[in-house]
Amino acid sequence: MQLRDQDSEVFRILEAERRRQREGVELIPSENYVSEAVLEAMGTIFTNKYSEGYPGRRYYGGNEHVDEIERLAQTRAKQLFSVPHANVQPYSGSPANLAVYLATCQPGDIIMGQNLPDGGHLTHGWKVSATGTYYRSVPYHVKADGYIDVDEVWRLAREHRPRLIWCGATAYVREFPFEKFAEIAEEISAFFVADIAHIAGLVIAGAHKSPVPYAHVVTTTTHKTLRGPRGAMILVTQRGLDKDDELAERIDRAIFPGLQGGPHDHTTAAIAVALGEAMQPAFKEYGHRVVANSKALAGGLMKRGFKLVTNGTDNHMMLMDLTPGGPGRGVFMQEALDRVGITVNKNTIPGEPSSPFYPSGVRLGTPAATTRGMREQEMERIASWIALVAEEVEASKLPDDSKARSPAIKSFRQAIEQNRRLASLRNEVREFCLKFPVPGTT
Repeated sequence: MQLRDQDSEVFRILEAERRRQREGVELIPSENYVSEAVLEAMGTIFTNKYSEGYPGRRYYGGNEHVDEIERLAQTRAKQLFSVPHANVQPYSGSPANLAVYLATCQPGDIIMGQNLPDGGHLTHGWKVSATGTYYRSVPYHVKADGYIDVDEVWRLAREHRPRLIWCGATAYVREFPFEKFAEIAEEISAFFVADIAHIAGLVIAGAHKSPVPYAHVVTTTTHKTLRGPRGAMILVTQRGLDKDDELAERIDRAIFPGLQGGPHDHTTAAIAVALGEAMQPAFKEYGHRVVANSKALAGGLMKRGFKLVTNGTDNHMMLMDLTPGGPGRGVFMQEALDRVGITVNKNTIPGEPSSPFYPSGVRLGTPAATTRGMREQEMERIASWIALVAEEVEASKLPDDSKARSPAIKSFRQAIEQNRRLASLRNEVREFCLKFPVPGTT
């Protein structure tokens, strides 16, 4: 029985999401579209299987085909990233990062990662995360120009002697200085872990330097620029094995039985498919196109007077600094752009004058738009729409009184729903987007 007939309510919601994806521009840099082959693998009968353990060492019977698909995913990951060991079982990026802590640190150990409001990730030691609760986090920051303050990293590392140092971020728009982190970690005998969740696809394509020659461990999600399902991998490099010849085994034990039970075998199958796609010559072209589009969109925005953190980008994303119009304006731009079918996310900026709940920036990127076949000329048009939306909401300000903020945003949402100019732009965006197919939505 088809879903349409068995559960019409769920089918209706899925169809609404299908339309949303087809009729809008997805600019959230951590989102992308998977191929129909990846979608097909995700929906296979591997969903039915339970397979605690690793290939050849399962706690359940009937895993001969699961072993084969997991070994295939491991082999492809090792080949793509030129590493001796790959664990493809993490459910997502955060559990993968937690496993690295479990494998390399003891509770109370000192760790270092990029400060969250400066573009870092929650699991790199931010105070509300378990990683900032069970470990002593010493965050480093970016400079006033938005670049990582490498001098500060050196100073903090020598002063605090962390057990583990992270390099990686969710909102950093420049190329990571992996070689500098390797030098720092080497001097103080720390583990150096590169979290490339955002840039993994760019690394494979050669559009961003690889951390593999420098880091002991590399973690990554399998979606974002890699265009796979929502999973993760942990890669142990030769440099990591040279530092600790049991590192791969301890990583594996940290995932299972340390943090997880049975892997999601249908996701493993889809990861294998995505990695196979990343081996094709077209993927290299895709990765470079993502960066070219990102630079084009950044240029289009700056040409229209927008302020960008670091005045540009080296990768797939950019960060708009909206403080010239007042603090906390990210939420207004996100809501207004969503109204016309341009999806972004509000985000903190370095030196954030407001709060993570009402941040002053907007994060946007080009992986998903590039997957649909959009190029520089389309980025120019998108930049023009963003500028028009900004003009429509220019007068909107975040109230100083925190109690007045929620009502103000509610009123703002009602106003943009009734805004005729935004309604007209929505129709333009819809007509534009329908010219660019989304894999798996036809």
